[in-house]
Amino acid sequence: MGLLEGKTALIFGVANKNSIAWGVAQAFHREGATIGISYAGKILERRVNPLAESIGCDFVEECDVSSDEDIADVVAKAEKRFGKIDILVHSIGFANRDELRGPYYNTSREGFRLAMDISVFSLVALSRAFQPLMNPGGAILSMTYHGSVKVTPNYNVMGVAKAALEASTRYLAYDFGKEKVRVNAISAGPIRTLAAAGIGGFKAMYKAFEEMAPLNENITIEDVANAAVFLSSNLSARTTGEIFYVDAGYNIMGVPSVETV
Repeated sequence: MGLLEGKTALIFGVANKNSIAWGVAQAFHREGATIGISYAGKILERRVNPLAESIGCDFVEECDVSSDEDIADVVAKAEKRFGKIDILVHSIGFANRDELRGPYYNTSREGFRLAMDISVFSLVALSRAFQPLMNPGGAILSMTYHGSVKVTPNYNVMGVAKAALEASTRYLAYDFGKEKVRVNAISAGPIRTLAAAGIGGFKAMYKAFEEMAPLNENITIEDVANAAVFLSSNLSARTTGEIFYVDAGYNIMGVPSVETV
């Protein structure tokens, strides 16, 4: 029996075969969960539908998470299809490409608002909307990055957004604790995803990460997905409000070791 046998999971943020959300969907399927998938925008539909079919997922819905009407529509469809759910995965982040290079002080007011709305408030909005459908013992999970607590050049407004996402994780964990629903976030090392491609200097950062991390390895979507299985399963029944690092130990380092200088 899989670790998620009998559980229903909705995963927001699948974009293509390289996205963390897709890795999570595959791992959840492997562990026996019933899965629903959501993606952002018609342009992604042709990429996402074949992926969903490959794991037998027949609930695939477009959702603009900046729209309360879109979210409500997906919730209604999920309730009709599944009744209740056990797991909600938020793997969503967006900032304009222009905001992800150069000085942080050049962040525009509209760019700041957009990044916060899509990358942070969407977690709050989805959690609120799905709250009536969440089974006790369930889990809400989001994806963050170490740029939330340490400066990562060019990550800029996304670092600030991830900091807000992590704070939201703690407040939501408090709120949902009364309902026996856990809320956690995974802080993953850099991964070559569609979102990462927009960050200035990402290739150099990716190489430096491998050299500095204690395990001297980069992170895969499978690594993150396996952590997501743990945090969504009964194995983590008493874990909530946590930022769970999956980064080969990078976050413990203060300076590079002399061997990598």
